[in-house]
Amino acid sequence: MESNIQVKGKGRQPYSSIPYRPELDLSPFCNEAQTQLYQNFIGMLRWAVELGRIDILLETAQMSCYMENPRIGQLHQLFHIFHYLKHHISSWIPMDPEKLDINWSGEDNESPQERRKIMKTLYRDAKEEIPMNAPTPRGRSVQTNAHIDADHAGNKVTRKSQTGILIFCNMAPVIWYSKRQNTVETSTFGSEYIALRTGTEMIIALRYKLRMMGVPLDGPTNVFCDNESVVKSSVNPETTLKKKHVSIAFHKCRDSFAAGAINVFFQRSSENLADLFTKVLPVDKRKEIFRGIFF
Repeated sequence: MESNIQVKGKGRQPYSSIPYRPELDLSPFCNEAQTQLYQNFIGMLRWAVELGRIDILLETAQMSCYMENPRIGQLHQLFHIFHYLKHHISSWIPMDPEKLDINWSGEDNESPQERRKIMKTLYRDAKEEIPMNAPTPRGRSVQTNAHIDADHAGNKVTRKSQTGILIFCNMAPVIWYSKRQNTVETSTFGSEYIALRTGTEMIIALRYKLRMMGVPLDGPTNVFCDNESVVKSSVNPETTLKKKHVSIAFHKCRDSFAAGAINVFFQRSSENLADLFTKVLPVDKRKEIFRGIFF
């Protein structure tokens, strides 16, 4: 592997260009030494993501899919990601203890509380798992919020969708997730529901851990999605599912809503922070959304 590779440019985004797609890269495959270097770089980037560099989460997740047999062009993109990190070293994540102010402005009979009462008649056994040996909750209560999104058929080769999840305690991000879905969903509704189910499972696990640490929770987790059909079917008992393929995700989310673990709200794509973890965005839009996470 040549050691004199130079990456030029201002490093405005992790990839060398917005249209770049690693699955469409047809450059020659790496040799054994280059493959090992690629794998080492991925390990470094994964640790950076774990430590808080959420701004490279999507790119790192996408490039991690090619660790076994990467291409030269994909290796060069890793250099671009490091180049981006070099030019963005002053951002920091605020751990804001304030809570998100959410007020229901719709009809009273359409509020989450009223919808939950009706949903409970369908899912009579729905109950959030509470640890029996949890300590007595002490201190200020914590509000949990989650932004969930999916890029339907985002992969140009396999047409699998990308799931993006960002979970907050109060207004501090604590969990960030970006991963390609295991199945090929034929509809946006299906891919969004798979993402919502994944997010719901992560939320339930987080709520369990917080209770085990004696942290009091402030009501259900507020979940924000940018697919109105998914939101309505998750909280309205009268909706039905015609496609059996996503029935598990469908009932899991509705059961969690009936149990009081989550509330599901609609949010425009332009405001959904998880949009950053599902698709490569233009620089201006990327910066605008990241202002909700980084300072």
